[in-house]
Amino acid sequence: MPLRSVAVLVPPLPAAFELSVLLEVFGIDRSAHGVPEFDLRVCAERPGEPIPMRNGLTLTVPHGLDAAVGADLVAVPAASLDVVHSETFLDAVRTAHASGATVLSVCSGVFVLAEAGLLDGRRAACHWYHADEFRARFPSVAVDPDVLFVDEGDIVTSAGTSAGIDACLHLVRRELGADVATVIARRMVVPPMRDGGQRQFVDTPMPVVQADRLEPLLAWLVEHLDEELPVPVLARRAMMSERTFARRFVAETGTTPAKWLAHQRLHHARRLLEQTDLGVEQVARRSGFGSAAQLRQHFARSVGVPPGDYRRAFSRRERSGVQARGLALD
Repeated sequence: MPLRSVAVLVPPLPAAFELSVLLEVFGIDRSAHGVPEFDLRVCAERPGEPIPMRNGLTLTVPHGLDAAVGADLVAVPAASLDVVHSETFLDAVRTAHASGATVLSVCSGVFVLAEAGLLDGRRAACHWYHADEFRARFPSVAVDPDVLFVDEGDIVTSAGTSAGIDACLHLVRRELGADVATVIARRMVVPPMRDGGQRQFVDTPMPVVQADRLEPLLAWLVEHLDEELPVPVLARRAMMSERTFARRFVAETGTTPAKWLAHQRLHHARRLLEQTDLGVEQVARRSGFGSAAQLRQHFARSVGVPPGDYRRAFSRRERSGVQARGLALD
């Protein structure tokens, strides 16, 4: 498709950041830097009327939904999940898609696309926090909470907040080339393309356990993750037979001892990468993975990025260093 005209359909109670992502990528004239100027139209069901936003602001939109007709790209930003969208609004989304426009959603905007029936039988991205609710409401959609965005050709769905930037830059790259996408990314001071997926952003707290008998053992395990902890050792410490211990462990934690330990070791490794300057080999040993190779394998499978990339994104020390360098440059 050409990518010259972009219509943003503003739903009731939109989120300011996700809407601003679309306006930042497609609404700024960067033609002096070789980026084609986009014809951006911000549309709403009742143009000119103030629209309350989720963030406490009020927005007034200049165009009605009919201005989306003929747009190359029609985008729906995030909105409140409690809003019931009118058939008029949903029909505007359906009509745009039927007319050949590429349709893009940012964060919870994917709920609007699903409500309009555009995602039945398709794969879609969704913020990991809303994935269970999305599955319950739209069982015919194959939601993937591990990726930043899903490109189905005529429909692109993105995960939470900054993943919308990734999806927008991906569309620009797909339609206008990597050089144009890179110029926009540099002006926004964001990576032109990020590695990994949402798994690196999902919080992984220790599961809550109600069993009085297992709680002391689990607390002890968290303090000894760097040790060899086979089931026979754990069963003896819990004063149970191996079969009884394995059965009780699954009943009380919802998972096996091996998976629980792997989860906790990964959580501990993430904390060490975020809060210390230990080398990857040291992090691996202290978190119980034994070697950097084992840690990298688990990170690739469970987090989606290598430990080094994760540290660069989330390390407090890395961020402090960048801030200090920025202050020094100022």
